[in-house]
Amino acid sequence: MALAFSMTDIGRRRKINQDYVFVSVCPVGNLPNLFLVADGMGGHNAGDYASKYTVEKMEEQIRESQLTRPDEIFDQAIREANTYIRSMARENIGFSGMGTTVVAATLNENILHVANVGDSRLYIINQWRIRQVTRDHSLVEEMVRMGGIDRTTARSHPNKNIITRAIGALDTVEADFFREELCPGDFILLCSDGLTNMLEDEEIRQIVSSISQLSEKGRSLVEAANDNGGRDNIAVILIDPFGEREEEQ
Repeated sequence: MALAFSMTDIGRRRKINQDYVFVSVCPVGNLPNLFLVADGMGGHNAGDYASKYTVEKMEEQIRESQLTRPDEIFDQAIREANTYIRSMARENIGFSGMGTTVVAATLNENILHVANVGDSRLYIINQWRIRQVTRDHSLVEEMVRMGGIDRTTARSHPNKNIITRAIGALDTVEADFFREELCPGDFILLCSDGLTNMLEDEEIRQIVSSISQLSEKGRSLVEAANDNGGRDNIAVILIDPFGEREEEQ
């Protein structure tokens, strides 16, 4: 069975934590396990509610779904969550304009299924490399893909936090889906941009590779992001997919 550690932190600058996570290493509906990270849209009304309600609605839909394919289960849950958030925003003026990112994952032995909307990310990390599986739905990422700017410039671009897809932004939402084959020694990281805006990918890899205990890896990532400025909320789910390293009690 996979081992997992999760943590959210308000960071050093924010007054409200708009990040929300869900972790179950046991079956949820027809999925063998479930991992979710959502990051409420900063600067928008009730972003903390958007992330919380999206995660709760997705977990509920996944638990009740009669579908069997992970990508179809995720797609249904994301669409239902989007409809729910849009409805809440229409009914309550205090929720108007709220939205959230989401990245979702499930493991079936060594096969990883992923869905994402927005710029929260999923990485596969081992001793030698770190690889971002998801693709950011952001204005700056579109500029990078079109060759307008390079990755280094993108990290400090003034529009780096403008996302192009979000749960709750429009009446319809389109997620991206990924399928990855994992190898022994791989770790999976789901995180909000409060981590990746503060740490370079290589810094993340070094922390994950240099510490033995899973929970300490996760806590060290959050601590490093805060040490580098902690300008946003931080959400981390770190998974050992093969459960090779037992957690100390």
